Amino acid sequence: MNKYEFLHPHSRYHGEFTPENFLFDANLQEFATRVSYISGLENSGKLSPQEAYKQIKNLWKELKASKKCLLDSTPPS
Repeated sequence: MNKYEFLHPHSRYHGEFTPENFLFDANLQEFATRVSYISGLENSGKLSPQEAYKQIKNLWKELKASKKCLLDSTPPS
């Protein structure tokens, strides 16, 4: 395992494969990884609780937009 794989772990996708599902899964894993980093920085005193909340809230908005774009739109006929 190299340094990148250690710092950015990703699991294999096991759901029903569509390009949209696959992309959303990647976005979800990125969200989880970044929230973990932010939580660690807040717990160690490097970020204030307010700044951590703000950053996680922005990440959540990005994830919601990703879901809306990838999973909630009807596929073209």
